[in-house]
Amino acid sequence: MTAVRQDARRAVRHDGVDAMLADARSRLERVDVEAAYREAVNGALLVDIRPAAQRAAEGEVYPGLRPLVVERNVLEWRFDPRSEARLPEASYDARILVLCQEGYTSSLAADSLRSLGLDATDVVGGFKAWREARLPVACREGSA
Repeated sequence: MTAVRQDARRAVRHDGVDAMLADARSRLERVDVEAAYREAVNGALLVDIRPAAQRAAEGEVYPGLRPLVVERNVLEWRFDPRSEARLPEASYDARILVLCQEGYTSSLAADSLRSLGLDATDVVGGFKAWREARLPVACREGSA
């Protein structure tokens, strides 16, 4: 076995993805969709990390809430205030609410942002719960 493979095996800390998710969530104060909506209205950054195809299929948060669409694969670079690839909104003072489809990937993503020193958490139930709670969503093209 190569040295790289041996190092990778030593780096594993979790007994599966469920344990990794539980570990991430142990560091978060997750918010439900109603609290996320209130925080977004009051200036928190609502960040949708779902891929474009999923947003197209499932819908999007109402644009009036100014959600930021930042796909998961670039999230840390866009929000690390020290990154050259950061968004203008990236700040240690910003409150970041991460939204995925059902609230799993967002937990891992929010924990990653917290590890960079940011005030981040995720939305319980994700966009699915947002839509089920009848919170504002974008009108789809062709719909009345």
